Amino acid sequence: MEPITHFLTGACLGRAGLNRKTALATATVTLAAEAPDLDVLGEFKSPVFGFAHHRGFTHSFLGIALVSGVVVGFMYLLWRLGGRKIKDPNLPPRWGLLFGFAYLAGLSHILLDFTNNYGVRPFWPFSERWYSWDIVFIAEPVMWILLAGGLVVPAFFHLVNQDIGARRRAPYGRVGATLALLGVVALWGVRDFEHRRAVSALAARQYEDAEPVRV
Repeated sequence: MEPITHFLTGACLGRAGLNRKTALATATVTLAAEAPDLDVLGEFKSPVFGFAHHRGFTHSFLGIALVSGVVVGFMYLLWRLGGRKIKDPNLPPRWGLLFGFAYLAGLSHILLDFTNNYGVRPFWPFSERWYSWDIVFIAEPVMWILLAGGLVVPAFFHLVNQDIGARRRAPYGRVGATLALLGVVALWGVRDFEHRRAVSALAARQYEDAEPVRV
């Protein structure tokens, strides 16, 4: 998927409850959700090298661990440079937990890329086999609306509550973000049904009085 979907997914994962476990969770998860695409830097060496290595190590279960460590290390550096400031003194950064959350966000990246026709190689470098669900295009406006809505709508109501004097210490937006993520899963179900139906329709047809070898 393109970067917008990955960033929005990471932000929703953070808002869905991870930000209640440790400081810096939403920022860490949002960055980690897109970080596997750092392999596009291979394009600077050559277009062929970049194409050959895209969705390779950084999009694998093993590579995600390294990518997560880089993201958490980057967040630690920002935290130190920022004077170790946090919004809630009762919720300090828990770096081990942040690493786990970053890894979870990396897995979301693999899952999202798996849903389009390009696919992923999650077991690289042990296996070069590609896996693809092929149900969602690389840019899916419906997913943008669902994920962005899950972030924007709760933020709007939060501002309204502040204007009328309400104060909430706990992070807001958990319900909206959770519903947005569930909406994405529901969309996958619909697209999978449509995909299977289309393939079945094509497979049922004959071409020049012969059964199709491949659909």
